Amino acid sequence: MNPENQWTVYRTRFLVRARQLSEPLIFTDALGREQSGRPGDFLVESSDGLKRVISRALFEDIYVPLVLNNGTPPVLARPVARTPLEEACVRATA
Repeated sequence: MNPENQWTVYRTRFLVRARQLSEPLIFTDALGREQSGRPGDFLVESSDGLKRVISRALFEDIYVPLVLNNGTPPVLARPVARTPLEEACVRATA
């Protein structure tokens, strides 16, 4: 991995740290499972210290990065898209 590829904090229901892989990675995790990833996939570390590899598509579908703005509470780094059903409801009530 590239040393300049720093950890970023992301959230789902729980906070995790993650970094995008810049080269292939294979390792055995603390539970004895083989983890492998390709460039573009994400190495994710949970709060209990367990690390796993998640494909880029799945990672980007689940995780939202936290961004600190000069000490203010974290905000979403990208807008949350509405589902087609939510869009239809918004149009119907407008």
